[in-house]
Amino acid sequence: MDHQPNPGALAGVRVLDLSRVLAGPWCTQTLADLGADVIKVERPGSGDDTRGWGPPFLRDRDGHDTAEAAYYLGTNRNKRSVTIDIARPEGQDLVRRLADHCDVLVENFKVGDMARYGLDASTLRAGRPRLVYCSITGYGQTGPYRDRAGYDYAIQGLGGLMSVTGERDDLPGGGPQKVGVAVADLFTGMYATVAILAALRHRDATGEGQVIDMALLDTQVAMLANLGANYLVTRQAPKRAGNAHQNIVPYQVFEVADGHLILAVGNDGQFERFCSVAGCPELAADARFAKNAGRVRERATLVPLLAEVMRQRTRADWLTALEAAKVPCGPINGLDDVFADPQVNARAMTAVMAHPHHDRLELVASPIKMSATPPRLRLPPPLLGQHTDEVLAEIGLEAGQIAALRAAGVV
Repeated sequence: MDHQPNPGALAGVRVLDLSRVLAGPWCTQTLADLGADVIKVERPGSGDDTRGWGPPFLRDRDGHDTAEAAYYLGTNRNKRSVTIDIARPEGQDLVRRLADHCDVLVENFKVGDMARYGLDASTLRAGRPRLVYCSITGYGQTGPYRDRAGYDYAIQGLGGLMSVTGERDDLPGGGPQKVGVAVADLFTGMYATVAILAALRHRDATGEGQVIDMALLDTQVAMLANLGANYLVTRQAPKRAGNAHQNIVPYQVFEVADGHLILAVGNDGQFERFCSVAGCPELAADARFAKNAGRVRERATLVPLLAEVMRQRTRADWLTALEAAKVPCGPINGLDDVFADPQVNARAMTAVMAHPHHDRLELVASPIKMSATPPRLRLPPPLLGQHTDEVLAEIGLEAGQIAALRAAGVV
C-alpha cells in the first residue's frame, strides 16, 4: 500500500456512488484515485453486477477462486462499500442521510427509477443546494429514447462507431465490428469525471451545485471526432477501412515472417526511407508512388508489392531497422507483451495492493501523472458491505441501530 503524505487533489471531497457496472464506477474510481472519499452503495447480498462477471476471479492465498471478479476489481479501488436496499423506505432514508454528508452523488439507474425512490436530483437537491448530482444513462434524461436501457454494445452500433470499425465490406471478414473494450462506457465515465470537476469548481465559486445529465449515446456521437466532422462537412458517411487509413498509404497492418506489424508512413520522405530499408528503392522512385496522393490512388497496386516485401523479415528485424531510419512503425502486442514492455513498466502502469483475500493484488494503475498530487493507492477494491458499519457510524448511527437495520435486511 502507498503511504505517501500527499492526500490527493480531491481530499475532502466525498462522493456517494450509486452506480454499477462500468461507466459510473470508472468515473468514481478516477475521483477516488485523485483523493476523493467514495462511498459505494450496493445491493445487500449481491452488490455490483460485475462482482460476478467472471471467470476470471481473484484467487485467495490458497489458490481458490473468491467471489471477486477481475472485472469488478479493475474499476473499484479506493472506495468504501456500504450495502443498502434503496427499494426500502429505511434504505432511502439512509441514502438521504449519506447525501447530507456528500459533495457529489453519481447514479446510473434507468430514467425515473430514482424519482420513485425519492432520490432524484430535484428531490435531493431541494434541501442540499450544494450537491452535485450526476446521472449516467444510455440515452439521457430527455428525448424519445430516454426510457430505453442503454448498453455499450448497442450504443457502439447506434452511435456510428461500428460503421467505421472493422474490415472493408468487400474483403474477407468484412463487416461491422465493435471495439474490444467498452469504449462508450469508458469515455462516458471520463466525460462525467470532467463534468463533476467543473461543477465542483462552480460550486466552490458560487455555493451552488448542479445537475449533470450524461448519456452514453451523446458521448459516442462526440467520440466520432474527426469522422463526425468529416461527415458534417461533406454529408458523406465514411466507410470501414479495416486497419488501413483512408487518406494515407502505406498506413496499415502488414503480415511479417512471424506475426504482424503496424507501418505508419506519414509523408513522402518516410516512404523513401522505408523503401531504402526494405530493399526496394525503385518503388520510391516510381512516379506512381513517389507522392502520397499517387500512393492512395494506386493503393491496389502498391500494397500487394509492399505486403510481399514485409513477409520476408521478422517483426524484430523490421522494428529495429525502421526505428533506426525513423520510419513510424510498431508491434501489435498481446497483453503479455504489454505488461512486460519496458516503457509500460517505466511508466509504472501496474500497481500492487494488499487485499483481504490476497497479499499482492495487481491492478492496472492510473495513467494520470501529477507532480504535486499524483493518484494514490489507498484502499483495495472493497468486499461487499465491508465498510457499512464504519460509514453509517460516521453519519451518527449507533451500533444498535445498525444491527437492527441489518436484521431487517435494510443493510
